[in-house]
Amino acid sequence: MIQFNKVRLAGFKSFVEPTELLVESGLTGIVGPNGCGKSNLLEAMRWAMGETSSKKLRGGEMDDVIFGGSADRPARNIAEVTIFLDNSARTAGAAWNDSDELEITRRIERGQGSAYKINGKDVRAKDVQLMFADMASGARSTALVSQGRIGTIINSKAEDRRSLLEEAAGITGLHSRRHEAELRLRAAENNLERLEDVVTALEGQLASLKRQSRQASRYRNISDHIRKTESIVLHLRWLQASGDLEVAQETLKAIEMRLVEQSKMVAAATGVQAEAASILPALRKREAEASAELHRLNVAREQLDAEEARLREAEENARTRLTQITGDMERESELAADAREMLTQLEAERETLLAQRGSETEARAAAEEAVDAAVAAVNEIEARLTELTEKIAADDARRADLARLLRQAEERYERLQTRAGDLKREREQLEAGSQDIQAQRVAEDAATAAEARLADARTDSEAAEEARSEAAAVLDRARDALQSAEAALSRLMAEDKAIRNMLEGGESGDWPPVVEDVTVASGFEA
Repeated sequence: MIQFNKVRLAGFKSFVEPTELLVESGLTGIVGPNGCGKSNLLEAMRWAMGETSSKKLRGGEMDDVIFGGSADRPARNIAEVTIFLDNSARTAGAAWNDSDELEITRRIERGQGSAYKINGKDVRAKDVQLMFADMASGARSTALVSQGRIGTIINSKAEDRRSLLEEAAGITGLHSRRHEAELRLRAAENNLERLEDVVTALEGQLASLKRQSRQASRYRNISDHIRKTESIVLHLRWLQASGDLEVAQETLKAIEMRLVEQSKMVAAATGVQAEAASILPALRKREAEASAELHRLNVAREQLDAEEARLREAEENARTRLTQITGDMERESELAADAREMLTQLEAERETLLAQRGSETEARAAAEEAVDAAVAAVNEIEARLTELTEKIAADDARRADLARLLRQAEERYERLQTRAGDLKREREQLEAGSQDIQAQRVAEDAATAAEARLADARTDSEAAEEARSEAAAVLDRARDALQSAEAALSRLMAEDKAIRNMLEGGESGDWPPVVEDVTVASGFEA
């Protein structure tokens, strides 16, 4: 019969500090109020015997057996329970009968699981459970009687009473071993079934290998025949190749003789090539210089073409402007004639007014009409004068642009003359030192083209000069027209002043009054 000597607890549920419970011979009792931890001692013993269900230990998970802390103490991370058994009767298993006392320890670390030891050696949970089963005890043994356990045993079924009898007879360990042996036997039977399947598969593979072996034998026989046939064919080819080799050697000798002759010819050709190669760099240099000169001349031609287009556009604009100025002068001439006619009419009306000053009503109306007409004519002349002033300013700007273009054309002309002189000198140098006829012709063509472009530039320059002269003449004519208009305006202003003086004199008594009141347009200055 198993005998408990001592139980040591540390960190298990309410047992925070290490605690030892001695179980003396006879009856050992624990007395205390509710909640003092009496049930925790029984659960600690069951837990150390290998209990795996946390519900049997009144917890949600196995980590709940570790002290969770209180208001005064922090929580622990490790719980350990050790049971000391008396083994003087050697009732334990054969593996543990070498000592008089057995020390069974279960240690749990939070989040890491449990570890079992028997006499300081690491063992499995199954080993601990089997050891206690051999001793007719265990975590779920009927020897551990808790509250309500007696009624459960009395009202238990036949199967549960059978386990009670087996435990009383001391065959619980044998029953556990038999169950384990049955599991192993069932696993062995499954392995035998799989082995039969493997044997069947291997037999199929063996038949396939035998068939492949026969095929390999046939392949070796056929390969021997093929090798013999190939050896005969190769021997025949060797004989044929030997004959071809003799013919090829004779041909090689003839080719070598021809090669010697060709080598001599190549040596002579190499000398000629070397001479030509010595002359070729100078020719290539001259060709590169001629190509560069041709490129520069092409660029100059494009620039001259662009300049010519700009000059033509300027000439066309000058002609258009000249036409506009001519039309403006004609209109100004017509306006001047109209102004003279208006002055003549005003003079005639003045004489008529002086002759007919007796009828004040008719004279006043006529005077008002005359003054209105004079004011309208003066306003129209002022507007025309403003327009002419703007046109003259635009002509001045255009003349400045033409002068600038003329200066640019003259500068371009001077540069072209300088370039023509350079081209002439280069052509003379090419004629003196060149031996390449084709390069000389290219240079001559380039010089001819440059001279032609120079002549075109001169023509464009002369045309620009003529356009500038024409624009200057148009500007002078426009200025004359402006001066004429200003003189006409001055005359009209003088006449208006005289009319004002005449009217003011009539009001003062020096002159007979013709009209009582005349209103002059605002903005007019005498």
